[in-house]
Amino acid sequence: MLSEEQKEFFRKPNFGHLATLEPDGAPQVTPVWIDVDDNHILINTAKGRKKVRNVERDPRVSVEVVEQENPYSMLSVQGKVVGMTTEGADEHIDAMAKKYLGQDSYPFRKPGEERIILHIQPEKVIAP
Repeated sequence: MLSEEQKEFFRKPNFGHLATLEPDGAPQVTPVWIDVDDNHILINTAKGRKKVRNVERDPRVSVEVVEQENPYSMLSVQGKVVGMTTEGADEHIDAMAKKYLGQDSYPFRKPGEERIILHIQPEKVIAP
């Protein structure tokens, strides 16, 4: 559903904001590093975090990306988390550290932390 031009928002080191839904329906927004594959928006996080608990209960999300070089250029996507996997998550967070920090490995890993990748299927894209 994302065009190649829209996928570039996710390929560049632009920051995203992920909105999930709390148990009472209130939105919960978190700044995130973002990525994209052929079909999904990818967000790497750690098991046990609020955003993971929220999408386990209700997979509906919204992701907004603002272009770092031009903050008036943005993309907003509504969709659903259609998969979560730990497979390849450690390598993926290291790739995100390279993209966003220029470092070969993720420097903020905590002992015992288990990384997980959220796969978001875009359903509605809002772009100016």
